[in-house]
Amino acid sequence: MTEDHGFEARRLIRAAAAATLATQQDGQPFASLVTPACAPGLPPLLWLSSLSEHTRHLQRDPRCALLFTGVAESANPQTAPRVTLTGLAEPVTDAGLKARWLARHPYAALYAEFADFGLWRINPQGALLVGGFARATRLRLAQLLPDAAAVAALAAAEADIIGHVNADHADAVEAIATGLLGAAPGAWRLTAVDVDGLDIAAGDSVLRLAFAAPVADADGVRMELVRSARAARAALAASQQQENS
Repeated sequence: MTEDHGFEARRLIRAAAAATLATQQDGQPFASLVTPACAPGLPPLLWLSSLSEHTRHLQRDPRCALLFTGVAESANPQTAPRVTLTGLAEPVTDAGLKARWLARHPYAALYAEFADFGLWRINPQGALLVGGFARATRLRLAQLLPDAAAVAALAAAEADIIGHVNADHADAVEAIATGLLGAAPGAWRLTAVDVDGLDIAAGDSVLRLAFAAPVADADGVRMELVRSARAARAALAASQQQENS
């Protein structure tokens, strides 16, 4: 089966709690740490202070790049998967996108209403995926972005999915958190859904569950949740059995 490099890149981008933002002023490059979330269709979202140097750079020149880095397979950092995404930054005032960013970074509620902060969206132009040591793939925008119809379908269904799962299947969410994602037990809740996976949170802790493949609609999310919950419960049962033996 042909590898879906766009899906591989999106999984890494959507899972990242932090990234490196590259901007420039008068030809001098500048790099800084940022905390991204993603809009449903992938464009990274950044909550930036107008007092920050990188924000002033973007106000003058919206061209930028983001580096997202995964976990290295060995002691050699070059074995880490990573994506460099190039794009154009623009300030946005969408309350739904702000809520999505805050759901990914709930600790930021402490400064979310500071007057100097605002939401920025990075509209992708392309990306370079390095899947590990000497595994580089250049991605055109059409290869990187998910199917637009699927994005729209999930965006329309997301609120209902979150409400139903949290009301009727909270036990499955906690099982996924503890059995698949290695978290401690807690009041885990579904907070966001997209075509590539979902986010669950308990307090300030947020975990990402990546789907096995992109989904097209709410039924696809349901099937992924059922599959993941079954796998999580099986893992928990095996762990309990091992402890008792």
